[in-house]
Amino acid sequence: MAASVSSCPSLPISHRRPAPILPFQQQPPTRERWLSNAKTTLHGGALNTLQRRRRPRRVVASVATTDRPAPVIGDVNRGSQLAETSGRSDDGQLAARWREIQGASNWEGLLDPLDAALRAELIRYGEFAQATYDSFDYDRFSPYSGSCRFPLRTFFRDVGLAGAGYEVSRYLYATCNDLKLPNFAHRKHKSAAVEDKLWSESGTFIGYVAVSTDEETARIGRRDIAVAWRGTITRLEWVADLTASQRRLSDMGVPCPDPDVKVELGFAELYTGKDVECRFCRYSAREQALAEVRKLVELYHGRGEEVSVTVTGHSLGSALAMLNAFDIAETGANATPGGGEAPVCVFSFAGPRVGNLRFRERFERELGVRALRVVNVHDSVPKVPGVFFNEAAFPEEVLRAVDGLGVGGVYTHLGVALALDHEASPFLKKTMDISCYHNLEAHLHLLDGFRGTGEGFELRGRDPALVNKSADFLRDDHMVPPVWYQAENKGMVRMEDGRWVLPPRHRGIDAHPEDTDHHLQKLGLNASP
Repeated sequence: MAASVSSCPSLPISHRRPAPILPFQQQPPTRERWLSNAKTTLHGGALNTLQRRRRPRRVVASVATTDRPAPVIGDVNRGSQLAETSGRSDDGQLAARWREIQGASNWEGLLDPLDAALRAELIRYGEFAQATYDSFDYDRFSPYSGSCRFPLRTFFRDVGLAGAGYEVSRYLYATCNDLKLPNFAHRKHKSAAVEDKLWSESGTFIGYVAVSTDEETARIGRRDIAVAWRGTITRLEWVADLTASQRRLSDMGVPCPDPDVKVELGFAELYTGKDVECRFCRYSAREQALAEVRKLVELYHGRGEEVSVTVTGHSLGSALAMLNAFDIAETGANATPGGGEAPVCVFSFAGPRVGNLRFRERFERELGVRALRVVNVHDSVPKVPGVFFNEAAFPEEVLRAVDGLGVGGVYTHLGVALALDHEASPFLKKTMDISCYHNLEAHLHLLDGFRGTGEGFELRGRDPALVNKSADFLRDDHMVPPVWYQAENKGMVRMEDGRWVLPPRHRGIDAHPEDTDHHLQKLGLNASP
């Protein structure tokens, strides 16, 4: 099934300040404490020899497998060099190399061994995707259930990414309610302190659009527009995951000129669905994202700046990222006033297949979108949909012939795969819990430690405790409790009169920017509800 196991709310990394409005029951050690306690130990012995896995050569470069023993570098308990900021340690290379890192040459020569600047970027965008989970309010007693917990203006600070160098310009909301099913396992609680229809039963916070600050733009060599998509949490999102039938993309409102381009119906419905009765979903997630990207590309190209568009997501969020990147290029939301195009790149994590061969061909060859997929070889989600007819089982000629018969169910992955193996990490335990294999923080841990085939595992900055934020995947001798990330007292605060209550949330966002229709009309879309 193309379902996501939700990745978990995330703890700020040890070198970041915790969000002041979200106290934790357990705080991470400080940078200074780690430096004073960390000891580098070279383990005797070797990891079990891992059998090299066969992958389609066109799309896969693996840094996870090896056919010879490899050393493990790092403290047996926690790991060395934790003072390094793995998500930003590019040694000043990024400004000059950003087009290469964004896939201009399909990441040739950068994956094995894993390029340091590329590693840093993958972790950074992975953290952007993780932030969509960390900020999601799914407390059934909260009148804001289904929304983002943090105000737009302070999002990165509140989610523990104060040094991200980006500012959120718009939240994205999605719905998929053709079946008229409730999105939550309960009726949302109403409160006299909030507007009755603040949140609908079907609409939810699904991601955000952010743009690099002036300082960060100077560091990375261009103005970057980042679009981050969340994975599966709510009922309707699970329905979208399990709707494995295909539909022509042109039938879903995306102006694709090729009727043979087909995608998974559930993903497309979530991306294009809207609810005129919900002030947050009266525009589809598609329309919200396209309007914001169009506005930002025009704004910064109008200032004479180079611009890139980077889309990221985990699991279901990866599928939405692929659809969104395709759509941005297809509609020309990335077009520059001078007739050029801002490059569009996808960094996806643990993503399922999204469409058929023609979807891949138009995505890669005709629209020129680049995609790098980070996967764990033990994770089942990237193996669906298309259990029978897929790129790993049959050559393209067979898939094309089956697809041409109108049988349906032919799927293929996009872009380049970076295949990792959690069994190569000495910090992770053996478990039958398949949700651990899919966990986003576990993927970021693997990215931080892998260097290349047969080169061992060496942590570069991420605290391995992050793996257990919503999982039980670390070895018990690391003494990190499972599923430890949670708000103190579940958000309850004590009032002056001694009562404990969930406080009202001061929100600084409106339904949609007033210029949404204006920018959609520039793309040839008449989206007024």
